[in-house]
Amino acid sequence: MPRISAVRQYPFLLSLLTAFCFLALVLRPALASEPSAPKYDFQTETKIKGTVQDVSLPASGHEKDAVHLVLKIGDDAIDVYLCPKSFLDEMGVAFNKGDEIAVTGSKVKSGVTDLVLARQAQKGNDTLILRDDKGNPVWVWSSKK
Repeated sequence: MPRISAVRQYPFLLSLLTAFCFLALVLRPALASEPSAPKYDFQTETKIKGTVQDVSLPASGHEKDAVHLVLKIGDDAIDVYLCPKSFLDEMGVAFNKGDEIAVTGSKVKSGVTDLVLARQAQKGNDTLILRDDKGNPVWVWSSKK
């Protein structure tokens, strides 16, 4: 069998590297244009009280994904973004359908959806702090331990 010389392989490798770089440059702006996570905005901060109508937990193996609550306030239902499930587990906190809670958070838009980014949630006499005084998530601190 004839052997491919090292000299012949270089143009192929160079072509492959060039194609990879081209794809990286073309795809980079497309990936950068994906919507980013909503930011906490103190200008839209509100306090709400209601009954948990639904709890959306991430699938097993995705505990770093967010827990969402649907909070029923009168005739309105509000989507409340809490924190990663792993943080709730670490804090020993659970929210269940029917719980009466109070939430302080920022009203924001995520795409076309209105939601509240919770800064703190109170259930009974227990208060769970989710964001610091600058609106930064506190669960980031716990993951760096």
